[in-house]
Amino acid sequence: MATYGVEGKVALVTGAGSGIGEATARLLAERGATVVVADLRAEAAEQVAADLVAGGAQALALAVDVADEAAVDQMVADTVARFGRLDAAVNNAGISGERVPVGDYPTASWRAVMSVNLDGVFFCTRAEVGAMRRGGGGAIVNMASILGAVGFANSVAYVAAKHGVVGLTKSAALEHAGDHIRVNAVGPGFIATPLVEGALSPEEVVMVGQLHPLGRLGTTAEVASLVAWLLSDQASFATGGYYPIDGGYLAQ
Repeated sequence: MATYGVEGKVALVTGAGSGIGEATARLLAERGATVVVADLRAEAAEQVAADLVAGGAQALALAVDVADEAAVDQMVADTVARFGRLDAAVNNAGISGERVPVGDYPTASWRAVMSVNLDGVFFCTRAEVGAMRRGGGGAIVNMASILGAVGFANSVAYVAAKHGVVGLTKSAALEHAGDHIRVNAVGPGFIATPLVEGALSPEEVVMVGQLHPLGRLGTTAEVASLVAWLLSDQASFATGGYYPIDGGYLAQ
């Protein structure tokens, strides 16, 4: 029987009701982890958790707005209350924001994107570190983007937030290595998710796929595989890193 280094771990995944988060939650459960499925949409979280339980895993659905620090603290507290500890976390919840140039970018959209994509990752990381420190260690993956390394027209808030996630990840990794907590960031290229497909027209999806040397969008399963490895004992020397999974996008 294959072992993947996440068996028996308690893992929390935000934005797990769809897309990369859902794929990650399903893969971790398949590999033997207990999974807390957190999402803003309670019904989506409950459906994914129900599927995991039906497949023989232990799972808990939680509805949470990651932009609300009290809700995030409660999410982590509920996880520890239910399962006794927190070993692994994926801070994946995110929104895309408006697509207009910086000179016309609305303040409300800027603040909305920052509150979820950067503040939310900070709130989650802070709370998770607290729980992991009390439990003797753990591993965190923050979902950045290729746009955490380069710019992209008409996406200023998203790009700025994802750059911030990479910096947050590096600092957290340095500060908490002594606590046996590893913190890494993953940088997906454009992935076939509801977020991307909802933000782009069908023609733009094809065009964006061609921006990647591999000539297509990535899949959620491909990203989930990298995330699961980073959370596993097999990645025990990996911390403070930014791991693109982008079909060659950043190599250009």
